[in-house]
Formats: sequence, C-alpha cells, structure tokens
Amino acid sequence: MGKPKPDNVVPYADQALLLALRGAGQEAVMQLIWIYEHPLDLDGVRRFHQNFGHGLVGRLVETSPLPFGRHRWVSVAGPQVPLEIAERSRPREELWDWAHEQVELPLDPEYSPAWRIGVQSFDDGTSAVSLVVSHTVVDGGGVVASVIAAVHGAGKDLGYPLRNSRTRSRAVLQDLRQLGSDLPEIGRTLVKAVKVATRRKDELVRPSEPVSAPTHGGGQSVMIAFTTAVIDKELWDQRAKDLGGNHFSLVAGFAGKLAQNLGRTRSSDGAATLMIPVSERDSPGDTGGNVVTIANVTFDPGPVAKDLSGARSAIKKGLITAREKPDEMVELLPLIPFLPKRAMGRMADMAFNFSADVPVSCSNMGDVPDDLLQLDGTPSERFYFGGVDRNLTLDVLERRRGLMTVASARVGGMVIVPVMSYQPGADNSRHRLREVIAQTLAEFDLSGIVE
Repeated sequence: MGKPKPDNVVPYADQALLLALRGAGQEAVMQLIWIYEHPLDLDGVRRFHQNFGHGLVGRLVETSPLPFGRHRWVSVAGPQVPLEIAERSRPREELWDWAHEQVELPLDPEYSPAWRIGVQSFDDGTSAVSLVVSHTVVDGGGVVASVIAAVHGAGKDLGYPLRNSRTRSRAVLQDLRQLGSDLPEIGRTLVKAVKVATRRKDELVRPSEPVSAPTHGGGQSVMIAFTTAVIDKELWDQRAKDLGGNHFSLVAGFAGKLAQNLGRTRSSDGAATLMIPVSERDSPGDTGGNVVTIANVTFDPGPVAKDLSGARSAIKKGLITAREKPDEMVELLPLIPFLPKRAMGRMADMAFNFSADVPVSCSNMGDVPDDLLQLDGTPSERFYFGGVDRNLTLDVLERRRGLMTVASARVGGMVIVPVMSYQPGADNSRHRLREVIAQTLAEFDLSGIVE
C-alpha cells in the first residue's frame, strides 16, 4: 500500500491569521538579510533559490468555495518568482532603503508568491541577499528549518495536492464533508463563545480609546521604525549570569526596559506586558504555518537592568499558565470560518490584548545553527531578521495604541536583537529608535552594533 495522503486542511490558527489580515487589509511577513563583505557566490545563491521552495514554504493557501469552509494547503514546489539580481550597485547608506523596498514587493500566501529573494551589490564592495516570506505559510522556526534544509539541498515536498487540482464540485463536496466532521467541535465552541461574549461584552461593542486620535490621514500607511542590535554572545551571557538570569530572561528584561524607555508600559502601574510565542513545532510532522502558544508575561521593568529575578519569575509563571490554561480567544478559533470580515479586527484586538493593554511581542529563537549564515555556501559576515506588518495604517496603530516587537537569535557567536516600534505621539524615526536601544543596552552594561 502507498503512503496515505497528508491532511492538507489549514489549521484554524492559520486560517484565522489569514482572514484577520485580509479583513484589516494587512499582511504579515518575515525578512531575513545576509550581508556579505567578501565576494558573493551568485551560483550558490541560485542553488539556494532553487532549493528553498519546498516543504513548509513550498505551498499556498487555497480558499474554500464555501463561505464558511475550511481552507486547504496546496503544493507549489520550487521558486514561485525568479531570483531578482539588481544590475547596478547602490550606495552603502541605501542598504536599509533597499531592504524596505524588498519587503514592499508583492507577496501573497493565496495567489503567489508566498516568498521571494533579491540580491543587491553596494559601492563599498558588500552584497546583500533578502528573503521575504509570508508569515501565514510558516513561522520563524519553520523559516529557519527551511533555510538550513535549502543550504544542504535537503528540502522535501509535503505531498499536498497541486494548486487548482480540485474541480469546484469536488471542492464543495469535500468541504461539506469536512464541515460535517467539524460540527461537534463547532457546537462545543459556540457554548464557550456565549460565555466569553457575556463576560467581555464591553470589549466587543466598544472600541478601545486611542492615546491621541488622528486628526487627518487615518487611513494612510505608516512605515514602522525598525533596527537591529548585535551583541557579542559571551558578553551577553555573562551579563545575564551577573544579573541572576539567563539568555531568555535577559531578552525579556531588555524588551521590558526598552518598552519603559519608549513609553510603552501600562498606565495604571507602569508594568511591561510581553506576549511571548513558544514554539510547539516538536517534529517535522508539524505542518501548521504558525505552531505556537502565546504566553502573556507581566513584570515591573524598573529593576531589570540590575536584577532579572522578577522577570525570570514572571516568565516561568506565564509559560506554565499558557500550557495549563489556554487563552479563551484561541479556543474560539473553530468559529473563524463563520465570522464576517468586519468582526476579525475586533477579535484580533481581543486575542492580542490590544483592547486592554499595550503589549510587546517578544520572540526568542534561541540558538540557531551557524549553517543559517551560509546562504551561498560561505558564511555571511552579518545576518539580520525580523517580522514586518505591512500596510499598517495610522488609524489601526492609534486604535491599538502603537506597536512594538523585540526578537532574538543566537548565531555566529552573536546575539541578534531586531526591534520594531511605533508609539502614538512620539518621535518614531529610526534614528530615535537607535538612540533608545543604545541607551537601554548601556543600562544593562552592554554594548554592540546598532545597525
């Protein structure tokens, strides 16, 4: 007998992410940037480009013909767009302008492409490679695994049916059968939804008040300030030890102190609230796009630059709570296919606590194999990464009272800490963000490159 076909029904969490973003007119992507100060092997980049489009990134979302149907993964193996190699070099000071331009190029997890790669040379002899991937098809851990597999030419397809391989009548029948099998869970979820709606009715019917409502141009897109700190790993680990913590609690402590310095703490008590995604991708068999649990962690950021014990205790408590008591909004995900688009934004605000707090997303990838640096077969001198919310508008940012994300990864002897921030009414320039990051590192007796 042949191997059974894999289940290609998109998990509720991934369908919810796609629908929420579509409803808000937004897109979530991840960007990885390799900077080579020695000659870039373009043949090696071309090999990587051919190898990368397999596995978790070699797929798209095919929506159901039923308005309340489950979406499905479909296979689109190999490059979805040609490798883009710039013909002319650019001034080195334009590197981050180029990186932002790469993020803004068309990307779509449903219609393709779900990822793309660009190459740019600069007048100081350096070269940069940018990989941008839709967050709907894969999370950070999945991207890292996909990159390393492509470096070694080890990417494998997941066996999903090809795109558009179902006729409409067959798709309708299959999705009706899927609905029938989902009905018991949907019924149980409806009971929970009534309880949640009763308890949190104020959040459902009344929008959260922005810090300062925009007087004009509320629908205009806003470019979020983004930069990255790079710190020597031995220095980072020694400071974590000196402060009574570890790598994880130092990342959280830094995020909390940075939030305090940027004015993103809770007005009632000055606490910092972190949303920490914890990967649940335990095996290659986990084929969801975003296989994570979100832990909510709250602590006083005041003492963290001198003592990490409070942050460490809060993280431990938050992780235990996340595993033992799942968030009630996550438990409502089976109702996602039945919600009107206009309801998705409010549900997203509630799920991420935007309606009651000013959370900071804090993602820690931990130790990453150095193979990640070898996109062309040789190690790049520098590597950067980050998540980007595209098409964020001023009114959305004001309603959510801003946005801030901090991530980290340990690779090549360095700790890489990307930061993205927008605070209503503040100086949201990249120059100002770099200043505050450098100030915050100094409070921890740390120093490094702030790109």
